[in-house]
Amino acid sequence: MKVYSIDGITPVVDPTAFVHPTAVLIGDVIVGPDCYIGPAACLRGDFGRLELKRGANLQDTCVMHAFPGTDTVVEEDGHIGHGAVLHGCVIGKNALVGMNSVIMDGAVIGESSIVAAMSFVKAKMEVAPRTLVAGSPAKIIKELTDKEVDWKSAGTRQYQNLAVRSMTTMQEVDALTEVEADRPRLQVGMEGVIPKYKSDK
Repeated sequence: MKVYSIDGITPVVDPTAFVHPTAVLIGDVIVGPDCYIGPAACLRGDFGRLELKRGANLQDTCVMHAFPGTDTVVEEDGHIGHGAVLHGCVIGKNALVGMNSVIMDGAVIGESSIVAAMSFVKAKMEVAPRTLVAGSPAKIIKELTDKEVDWKSAGTRQYQNLAVRSMTTMQEVDALTEVEADRPRLQVGMEGVIPKYKSDK
């Protein structure tokens, strides 16, 4: 990882968290236990504090930033999909932000809620717990079922496992020039993961 202090403030990364070597952390950034930070993620804590709490993940190319004097927080087991932008917002415990979504300043995403992919959550919007929101601007779609919350939680557990797998087996290597005979496939446990998400309507 690329880590930079600014104004004498240095990022903090718990030893049990995995931060990809291409991720960038600047200034007032706190990464808690069992977190996963993906490739090319940028956490720029040069105006306000950025914090990921236990078991949260921030996937590839995500951006976290904030206006001066504000915090951007992903609570415990928060799940931030590829390419999302979090700016001065709070993502509640066990909530999911879908791929390429943008969550603006002062917005609060409630516990165990889901923001659908490609959504734009306006500044100061408050999403109640266990709610699905979608669209640009995001609108409330429905209350989530237990099955849908379980689906989200199972996916987050996979990223918590990925943090461990990455710390124990990932290494920089040279690419092979051809596919080897009997090339193995990844053996990733899928216990508790619903194979295909299907909304209950």
